Amino acid sequence: MGPDKGGERTAGRAGNSLCWAVAVTGAATAGGFLAQYPYGLSFVGVLLVLAAAGIGSAVAGAFWNRAGAATVIGFGSMALGLFAGPSLSEVYTKQLGERVPAVVVETGERTDSDGDGLAWCRVADASGRVRELSQQQNCFGDFEEGRSVVLFEDPIGLLEPRMEATGHRTVALLGPAVSGGLLVLIGGTVFSAGLRRRSDAEVAERRRHR
Repeated sequence: MGPDKGGERTAGRAGNSLCWAVAVTGAATAGGFLAQYPYGLSFVGVLLVLAAAGIGSAVAGAFWNRAGAATVIGFGSMALGLFAGPSLSEVYTKQLGERVPAVVVETGERTDSDGDGLAWCRVADASGRVRELSQQQNCFGDFEEGRSVVLFEDPIGLLEPRMEATGHRTVALLGPAVSGGLLVLIGGTVFSAGLRRRSDAEVAERRRHR
C-alpha cells in the first residue's frame, strides 16, 4: 500500500495551524504585558499586539480564505492584549513582588485629553521615598489621605509598584478569567480556520456552483 497522503496532509495542516495559534495568542499576550512597562517596552508591546491582530487576521482571511475567522482573530487579539496585560501585571507583582508598607500622603484627580477624570495618589514608604501612582497602579478614590497601604514592588524594578489595601497576595479572578477565555477563543479560531482552510481554486469552484 502507498503512503496515506491524505493523512499526511491533515497532519501537516494540524501542525501548521497549531503553530499559528500559539504564535498569535502568544504575541498578543506578551505584547499586552510589555505594554505595561514604561520607556520603549511599552511601544514594543503595542506593536506586538497590533502585529498579532494584523498578521493573524491576514493569514486567516487572505491565505486560508476564512473571512469570519479573520474578523474574530483581529478584534480578539486586540482585546486579549488589553485584558491580559493588566491581569498578568497584577499576578506578576502580587505573587513575586516585595511587600512594602506605605502611607497615602495626598490624592487628587487629573483630566485627560478626552475630559475623563483620572485619580492619582502620592504615597510615602518607611524609607521616606515618595512616589505618585495612577489608576494603572490601582489608585482609586477609596484610598484617602492618611491611609496605610501596601506596595507590591516589581522584582526587576521597571514597573511602578501596585498599591493595595492589604498585603494579601490574592488576585482578582475576573481579569484572568476573561483573558483565558479570549486566549481559548482566539487560539481555537486560528486552529479551526487552519484545519478548514480553502485554496483560491476551491473558493472559485464554490462560487461557480452558486
